Amino acid sequence: MEPRPAAPRPRLCDSLGADQTPSASTLNAARAEARPAGRRAPAVAAVLPAGGSGERMGVPTPKQFCPVLERPLISYTLQALERVCWIKDIVVAVTGENMEAMKGIIQKYQHQRISLVEAGVTRHRSIFNGLKALAEDQPDSKLSKPEVVIIHDAVRPFVEEDVLLKVVTAAKEYGAAGAIRPLVSTVISPSADGCLDHSLERARHRASEMPQAFLFDVIYEAYQQCSDYDLEFGTECLQLALKYGHIKAKLVEGSPDLWKVTYKRDLYAAESIIKERISQHICLIMDTKDENHVGHRLEEVLKDELNHVKVTSRLPCHTGRDLDQIVSEQCYSYVCVNVMTSDFEEIRKLVNMLEESNLSILYPVVVISVYFLDYKSVPFDQKMENLMQIREYAKEVKKRNILLCGLLIYYPQEQYLAVQYLEGLPHA
Repeated sequence: MEPRPAAPRPRLCDSLGADQTPSASTLNAARAEARPAGRRAPAVAAVLPAGGSGERMGVPTPKQFCPVLERPLISYTLQALERVCWIKDIVVAVTGENMEAMKGIIQKYQHQRISLVEAGVTRHRSIFNGLKALAEDQPDSKLSKPEVVIIHDAVRPFVEEDVLLKVVTAAKEYGAAGAIRPLVSTVISPSADGCLDHSLERARHRASEMPQAFLFDVIYEAYQQCSDYDLEFGTECLQLALKYGHIKAKLVEGSPDLWKVTYKRDLYAAESIIKERISQHICLIMDTKDENHVGHRLEEVLKDELNHVKVTSRLPCHTGRDLDQIVSEQCYSYVCVNVMTSDFEEIRKLVNMLEESNLSILYPVVVISVYFLDYKSVPFDQKMENLMQIREYAKEVKKRNILLCGLLIYYPQEQYLAVQYLEGLPHA
């Protein structure tokens, strides 16, 4: 075998996005809460290989850049990692031709703690380049070497913090760890003539998934010893740690949501999961405390009919503190019940505050403005004029990913009649 040529040093791009890492006291408190008692929290980084072409998906756009709800798939994966405060750095390996597109995604969706390196021609070479960016032996590196590194796929957007914590904790103890899932189908081995040779007993085997985690020195030294064959044709990082570092990885049971977006149909499945998740909370904003008013019947009906959805109620959000409380709950569906006022400006204020919060950058925000109006108090024509204003305003704010609906409940004192439903697109 010819000697393996020295691998080219990865080109490390500038870290993108303003650093909004939590304060040291907040971060330390979070780490202390997450780790087992009496153990020091390791410094953790993550590497995402994102240089694939997506041939199996059969579309010209690499699958990690395919849109889901008009947002690139990789953006969801980055969000899942960066919301974990104890992951210090996230290194993404992308091809040179997609480097500018990746920078644009990071800036548009305000991702934090992201650095880019140029991907290799294979998955293992891309991971190796990401590890090099974190190693102290690289003279141009702007990142510090972590104690533990997570390796995750750019097209697995639904990884949760508890799974990340499990593999990191296991890697700290065993040197390597990876998430696994039960096999869905039996694995068979065909003979040379295309006939069945033997099959594996499904109960004794597992599917290797992501994320995986390693002591940094273990996996980096393993990659430094890899043969060209390993780098060209290998797929399993845990096997490299075993082969070159003699480390038997700890296997951690993963959740069903760890599946990988591989085929075009998977994009539709991912969209359905995202829609379901962001539709599980409705914030009801009521401008009256009078529990005897008909408006409060709407809250009761929502809770009865949507028993799988969390329904919370608030008074109008006139201050930033009020809105911060709602935004912190990651709520993307709002029902605003207007009883005491018929002023359209109140809806404008709420929409403007939601826009300033940047909540709609990541997901669509639905706002339904409901007006309960006693037919004796305000002429119907006047109220319809206000709702027509909402319809025009809805066209404007839809460009900002805020979906505004108008609903007028025009009623006599003891009989309620829904008479008009104007603009709107619910999540489901």
